[in-house]
Amino acid sequence: MDRENVWKTYKPEELEELERISRSYKECLDEGKTERECVKLAVRMLEEKGFRRLDRIIEKKERLQAGDGVYAVCMEKSVAAFRIGTEPLERGMNILGAHIDSPRIDVKQNPLYENEELAYLDTHYYGGIKKYQWVTVPLAIHGVVARTDGTITEIHIGEKEEDPVFAVTDLLVHLASQQMEKKASAVIEGEKLDLLFASRPLEDDENLKKEEKDRVKAYVLQLLKETYGITEEDFVSAELEIVPAGKARDCGIDRSMIMAYGQDDRVCAFTSLFALLDVRQVKKTACCILVDKEEIGSVGATGMHSKFFENVVAELTALLVGESELKVRRALQNSRMLSSDVSAAFDPMFAEAFEKRSSAFFAKGLVFNKFTGSRGKSGSNDANAEYLALIRKVMDDHQVAYQFAELGKVDAGGGGTIAYIMANYGMEVIDSGVAVLCMHAPWEITSKADVFEAYKGYKAFILDM
Repeated sequence: MDRENVWKTYKPEELEELERISRSYKECLDEGKTERECVKLAVRMLEEKGFRRLDRIIEKKERLQAGDGVYAVCMEKSVAAFRIGTEPLERGMNILGAHIDSPRIDVKQNPLYENEELAYLDTHYYGGIKKYQWVTVPLAIHGVVARTDGTITEIHIGEKEEDPVFAVTDLLVHLASQQMEKKASAVIEGEKLDLLFASRPLEDDENLKKEEKDRVKAYVLQLLKETYGITEEDFVSAELEIVPAGKARDCGIDRSMIMAYGQDDRVCAFTSLFALLDVRQVKKTACCILVDKEEIGSVGATGMHSKFFENVVAELTALLVGESELKVRRALQNSRMLSSDVSAAFDPMFAEAFEKRSSAFFAKGLVFNKFTGSRGKSGSNDANAEYLALIRKVMDDHQVAYQFAELGKVDAGGGGTIAYIMANYGMEVIDSGVAVLCMHAPWEITSKADVFEAYKGYKAFILDM
């Protein structure tokens, strides 16, 4: 079914609102390049809107009532926020769920080494990437270093104009005849993604033996100690992520698109958060959950497979009506959810990978995927027809532009989301999100129109679903 390009429909006041949302979104992308940074940013935004931290409410033995905003954080990497509704929690929630981790390169726990008077950080890539895309581009380091004395140092190197940047090197084309014959998956191997970190040796001094090697590494350690108070041992208890350096930018001569790192899935995460922050009263309790680890299977304590969300709902139930495992189960089963994750935008340069009739297009609005998975819908949540009809009605009532799509041709590959995990509770779930070009590349592209329609659609869902 052909959908109209939504740019043709906007009135001047809608275009003004679109640009406001786009500016806010780009600012969030710049500040939130890791899951920790996203949670920190989300907490600040929530508290500015009057949301209170759940553990403090429990500690003070306070009660909750309709209209209250409350949030909970899991290990500084996932956050769940709620606007309490007028209906009992056991009748269900309207849930917006997105992930805030993105493909990247991680620094290993024993990373620093010297080779031919060049210092490197040993790395391990995270999530699904085309490794060759990460060479010869400016890279930044974000993360934390935890010391044995309990102190934590935040690291952000490569984003300010005066900061140094880092790089993964590649072989010059003049000597690359054998390399160019390799499959794309092997052109750059995982062990070749080590980060070029330094090249200046430590100057001679009376405390350094002349025959001592690794002077570049020694100078690096001196700089880290002087600047950040970090020793080589501290790398063991560090989480350092290597991400593209630079800010989100308008893309296109018409400024109709956004090019930035991490739009999968932060384009859905931040628009979901914007929607929750912009509602004050709801019938059903509205929830926005932003989780970690989706890119590697939603595993671990901060992924969607953990009991974090279920435990938070149990705490909310206790605060609202008293402890009741049955009412927790009812609240989860009676909920409806948008598993907010991105979809692949149709790319005319690679049309052979798509089935055009079932593809998502730029500027055609919020994308719904009845199912994801791969090939024979493996690993998919396949949403019910009745739920799709309800979704259509809400979007139509709120004049939200939307489209239905699949992720490429049936046998071309596929991908998963957190939808099937939440569906285990028996709730209605469907995947929805924004169409993205160059998904999982260091720089991804979205349409401002689709970002705006996602915000509108998520807000409509939590108000009237």
